[in-house]
Amino acid sequence: MNTSAAHTLRSHALRVTPVREQVMQLFLEAGTTAMSSADIEKSLKSVDRITLYRTLRVFEEKGIIHKASSHNGVIKYASCSSGCGEHSHQDDHAHFHCVDCDTTMCLPETILPTVEVPAGFKATDQHLILSGVCDNCQ
Repeated sequence: MNTSAAHTLRSHALRVTPVREQVMQLFLEAGTTAMSSADIEKSLKSVDRITLYRTLRVFEEKGIIHKASSHNGVIKYASCSSGCGEHSHQDDHAHFHCVDCDTTMCLPETILPTVEVPAGFKATDQHLILSGVCDNCQ
């Protein structure tokens, strides 16, 4: 058992299960790099898709991970900042997507701008995705 992964789960009031612990460990190792559910599935091989989907949903609800859309519409997930919690994500930042290797990573220092929406409208999500070539692919 990885104590860091287990500690993170417990600190978010989650029961430690082998699947949750394995998925949490992947996010801890990934740092600011986002992963799709397919990426996680390939890494863990023994996890069924339904269990993984439920685990990702619970992690997002608890403020452990956030969605990071890529330029092609594939949903990826990345670790939340320490300010996130249940029902209160503080991850309004940009993401960078490498068009060569398909890596998506958080740019936590790049805060999303305030955008005025028309009267009567309510924005529920905002995403800023920069596309280009990462330093490994250049």
